[in-house]
Amino acid sequence: MASSRERRREALQQKLNQLRDVTNSSGVNKASIIVDASRYIEELKQKVEGLNSELVITETSSSTSQIDDELPMVTVETLEKGFHINVYSEKNCPGMLVSILKAFEELGLDVLDARVSCEDTFQLQAVGGESQKNNDTIDAQVVKQAVLQAINKSNY
Repeated sequence: MASSRERRREALQQKLNQLRDVTNSSGVNKASIIVDASRYIEELKQKVEGLNSELVITETSSSTSQIDDELPMVTVETLEKGFHINVYSEKNCPGMLVSILKAFEELGLDVLDARVSCEDTFQLQAVGGESQKNNDTIDAQVVKQAVLQAINKSNY
């Protein structure tokens, strides 16, 4: 009967063999397998960063090509308990953010997470969750209309 130490050693060797297979390592000892795996992970990170930057460029070029007469672009996606709201506008108007946040409040949406840029253009990415005190269910179209009305109120 194998001791627990031997079983652990066999399990570790099996995991190292799996790691060597997954990372296409030619290493023979533990250290070289781990070094190869570390290099493999760094290569994967670089590939992911490259793909993410390509995706951002693609999204940016497609979203700016969709803007018609500098109208704001508003998209709302339904999440399990709330919404993911994106707003993009070529021009930034004073008070736009405040108007949008008031619209969220009127709908009973709590802002759970948000990123905003008001430098040259206006960009808002927000996750809004329905507050506990709101018994009415809201759909994405209602949120989108409320955001568009709020933008119009801000003298867009």
